[in-house]
Amino acid sequence: MAAAGYRLTVRDGPRVEREDFPTLEGALSALERRTRALADSSRRDPVDLRLRKFEPAQQVAARTEVAGPGRWLPAVRGGVDVRGDGSLEAFVGGLRRKVIEQREGESAFAALRRELGAG
Repeated sequence: MAAAGYRLTVRDGPRVEREDFPTLEGALSALERRTRALADSSRRDPVDLRLRKFEPAQQVAARTEVAGPGRWLPAVRGGVDVRGDGSLEAFVGGLRRKVIEQREGESAFAALRRELGAG
């Protein structure tokens, strides 16, 4: 594993996969490819907990995230959540995630690239 560079983390249910890339663009391209595949297969049913019901759009079915360079204090950290209805939502940040507002006609991936300065 490379100490410098960018790490892609893919969370799909209990499965977690990590892959390292030398460039941010390479990591973002892999993030987009993996996220599109997950969006096609991550549909969820509503979850009814008696007191509250979670619709598919309220559930995060999968998450792809890029961080780097470096491992402990990465300068770049952001990703895309795949919702239970198949919709995508880009975010930046680690523990404190901030949803990226998409501009008209902009995909979640383009919004992430814009926010990370890679577009």
